[in-house]
Amino acid sequence: MFDRMPEKDLVCWNTVIAGFAHNGMPEKSLELVSAMQEEGHIPDLVTVVTILPASANIGNLRVGKSIHAYALRHGLESYVNVSTALLDMYAKCGLIRTARHIFDSMSSKTVVSWNSMIDGYSQSGDYSEALDLFQKMLDEGLRPSNVTVMGALHACANLCDINRGQFVHKLVIDSGLDSDVSVMNSLISMYCKCKRVDLAAQLFHKLRMKSLVSWNAMILGYAQNGFTIEAISLFCKMQEKNMKLDSFSLVSVITAVAELSVLRQAKWAHGLAVRTCLDRNVFAMTALVDMYAKCGAVHTARKLFDSMGDNRHVTTWNAMIDGYGTHGFGEEAVELFEHMCSKGSVINPNDITFLCIISACSHSGLVKQGRKYFTMMKEKYGLEPKMDHYGAVVDLLGRAGQLKEAWEFILQMPVEPEINVFGAMLGACKIHKNVDLGEKAADKLFELEPDDGGYHVLLANIYAIASMWDKVAKVRTLMEKKGIQKTPGCSSVDLKNEVHTFYSGSVKHPQSERIYAYLGELIDRIKEAGYVPDTSSIHDVEEDVQEQLLNTHSEKLAISFGLINTRPGTTIHIRKNLRVCGDCHNATKYISLVTEREIIVRDMHRFHHFKNGVCSCGDYW
Repeated sequence: MFDRMPEKDLVCWNTVIAGFAHNGMPEKSLELVSAMQEEGHIPDLVTVVTILPASANIGNLRVGKSIHAYALRHGLESYVNVSTALLDMYAKCGLIRTARHIFDSMSSKTVVSWNSMIDGYSQSGDYSEALDLFQKMLDEGLRPSNVTVMGALHACANLCDINRGQFVHKLVIDSGLDSDVSVMNSLISMYCKCKRVDLAAQLFHKLRMKSLVSWNAMILGYAQNGFTIEAISLFCKMQEKNMKLDSFSLVSVITAVAELSVLRQAKWAHGLAVRTCLDRNVFAMTALVDMYAKCGAVHTARKLFDSMGDNRHVTTWNAMIDGYGTHGFGEEAVELFEHMCSKGSVINPNDITFLCIISACSHSGLVKQGRKYFTMMKEKYGLEPKMDHYGAVVDLLGRAGQLKEAWEFILQMPVEPEINVFGAMLGACKIHKNVDLGEKAADKLFELEPDDGGYHVLLANIYAIASMWDKVAKVRTLMEKKGIQKTPGCSSVDLKNEVHTFYSGSVKHPQSERIYAYLGELIDRIKEAGYVPDTSSIHDVEEDVQEQLLNTHSEKLAISFGLINTRPGTTIHIRKNLRVCGDCHNATKYISLVTEREIIVRDMHRFHHFKNGVCSCGDYW
């Protein structure tokens, strides 16, 4: 209709330009501005306010700057809506300081101006500044809109700042915004990211008009906080209500299945993706790649990865490289990473990619390559290492027994080391029985996180291995005084649509008597094959009691249960919440040998594939 009009005035041009700009076709709207000028029309205030967001949405800074220059020449910058559109454009194009300069120079600001600046800080990752600006807005007496509080909640979520999040929640109630479903969805997401799933669930269940986003937020919140069964159950309830799922729904439930690490459930999720025609969606496919790797089927993950062809995102590469790394296939991870960095590749690695490849090198003892990639990320790609990268390098050196080099690396860090760095150091000292450096790392950890039971247990284990029982007693006494509890070890195994969980020494399972009887026979068989129990970390009890304590570890109970209840030749999949101990690792190798079974164990760090008396980690873990 527009093209058939014999004469077009400025209002007609602005209307059709806005139509394209507001309907996801910013390039077309910018082309029409050029055509309008060629026909002798001069862009006015409405034109400028319309096309600035269009240039921002495609990240075209050059066009944005030319529009800014046009606004200056024609005296349009003094209009509040033009200044707001300009700061929004600069923020979305990554020039947050320029955006702030425009914001500060504005003589009058609307709520939209504040929202744009707060959102700009959030999108640039400066969440603290976003919240400071939000507080300043409140101090100046402005009433926040739903967009304002959603921006503030997004910042609280990413900072895991539950206190300020609850402050915003109270503000939402006082402002009457608790009837806005989008605001409530943001609150649910914030509580989930702050690890208060209980509060998120309360809000979700009280929400009368739940949108698809509400369901997705709650399912993902459950999944990311380890409540996998609840996530899958809620997803099934959503389907019962005939809610049409989207890619976000699918990714949320796939995340839960990946955490559950049950291959049967993984196949169900994959089938769901196919049935809903989402098996070509890059984000759903990436989640499936990650899921199969985390369910022990890394070769299936690679088949999916290869089937995606050119439709791969950087996160897809990251998922596959990380999958190889956690399974101990370091060489394959390196090969894939090198292919990603080759000249023919259109995707560059990001900071997460480098974290994945350095960690993969760490799991496989590829120290030289890992150090090379740490240097490469800054020198070749201009990526500044973050704390996780420093922790990965310490882990890389420490696992390889280069403890002195790891400690020197920590001392030379250009930033103050955090918990993950010293935690990696302490873990390496436990593996290589270094008491001196272990004590130094532990001292730093207790300063940073004095109430973390895991680090106290690690230090006690280092002392126990060195037979320094007086120091073991001191650590345990300290834990008792502070009320610090050791995380109990538990292992789970899936059987006939039910997940069976075992704790060390537990006798609550209905088959306990049968499990313990079978396990006793199994221990005798593996001893005949050469297994020798490692009781170095246990003292104050008789030798036979030491062995009895070792034999009741949760993974041994779970493996015995799996062997009893499955057919010969069936692969046993075990999930362990802690790192596999040395004795259980050794025992499982022998169990795989005498039973002729493959046993796949996923612990808190990696996968172990036991087959024919050998582990895929090569005893390097």
